[in-house]
Amino acid sequence: MSKRRHEDADGSPYAPHSPEETATMLDEIGVDSEAELFDVPGTVRYEGELGIDARSERELRSEMAATLAKNDDLTEFLGRDHHTHYVPSVVDELSERAEFLTSYTQYQPEITQGFLQALFEYQSLLRELTGLPIANCSMYDAATALGEAARLAGRVRAASGTTVLVPEILHENKRAVLENYVDGTDLSVDIYPMDDGNVDIDGLAKRADKETVMIHAENPTVRGTIEEHLSAVGRVADEVGALFCLGSDVVALGLLEEPASVGADVVIGEADALGLPTAYGMGLGLFATRESFLRQVPGRLVGASEDESGRRAYTLTLQTREQHIRKERATSNICTNQAWVALRTAMHLSMLGPDGLVDLASECVREAEALAGQLSALDGVSAPVHDRHHFREFLVRTEQPAPVIAGELEGEGFAVHAIDDHRLQVCVTEVNAGQTDDLVAAFEEVL
Repeated sequence: MSKRRHEDADGSPYAPHSPEETATMLDEIGVDSEAELFDVPGTVRYEGELGIDARSERELRSEMAATLAKNDDLTEFLGRDHHTHYVPSVVDELSERAEFLTSYTQYQPEITQGFLQALFEYQSLLRELTGLPIANCSMYDAATALGEAARLAGRVRAASGTTVLVPEILHENKRAVLENYVDGTDLSVDIYPMDDGNVDIDGLAKRADKETVMIHAENPTVRGTIEEHLSAVGRVADEVGALFCLGSDVVALGLLEEPASVGADVVIGEADALGLPTAYGMGLGLFATRESFLRQVPGRLVGASEDESGRRAYTLTLQTREQHIRKERATSNICTNQAWVALRTAMHLSMLGPDGLVDLASECVREAEALAGQLSALDGVSAPVHDRHHFREFLVRTEQPAPVIAGELEGEGFAVHAIDDHRLQVCVTEVNAGQTDDLVAAFEEVL
């Protein structure tokens, strides 16, 4: 081995320049130090001492463990678009392999065939769940997917209007992101009425007209109710020439009506309901649509073809982002790659298989129904508020102030949502189902 190759082997590939090489480069461009290459204003420049004592790894781990131990240990019964399901350990083990973690975006298909195949499988799984032929493999979350769906509708609309109709019961953050997405376009957002937690079909029909470009509905809704009139929503959309956008998630789609069968043109939602533990913000947006909208799909699509030897090969077939084509022709400015999260979702779905997914989804219905019954048996409590079938979560009406009850439940070690003065929202999955009896006992104690 030469001297130079020996030095490279001992050094870090992420810090390739020796002090001598750095000095040569600085001399070549005529500066004395690397600091001169940065213009940091004096008003924000910090030149003092941080005052942090050096610690060994063992000392630092011990100190961090003691600090984290001060956090409250809460059992969460929270939902409202963020749901926690058990992630098999094999998902962590496989997804954390170096070839996945170090592959940011699969721009070089000849060296990322494995990852591209996994993303192709993810798209194929979404196609089976939604019944729609085109699925995106890199969306931020459900809220931005809804915004992208509205803008897609604005580009392909058969109607002449510009109004996007959403249910009056919609997560406030999702509504805010949607309005932010359509700001600067000719699109506007309006609401249609709900009846006992589900779509008021007559009210929707009166509200929809030729000015409507897209109608959005959810199944399950943000309150956990299962929508019973999806086909009717699709017919209303068809009658006015609007697109029908349906919101759901990968677990619910394993049990509920197939979106394509009820006339959905676009399906959005949270795909990270599987594959990720509770992330408190990080997510993966589900986005599937009809083949006629292929050229208007935001983000990336992985396709399958053949190489010159006739072997199956995968590549990023469609990239309609502004980095790749003229800005005025871009369908989206999505830049962050969610492929690794999509990989984890595909792994989790594959581990469950068709029967396992149905079993998990069915458990979400049974556990919610059982917990609602237990809570409704308590004095001063009625559940569920909506006389509907529910998936994972439901509303609870309380005679006592709901925010006070939620605060006292937190003191007992349980987290639930306070929706308003006298309504709470509770979500149960296989992760917290073993603590439902304790939650009921805590309810009884605080009441």
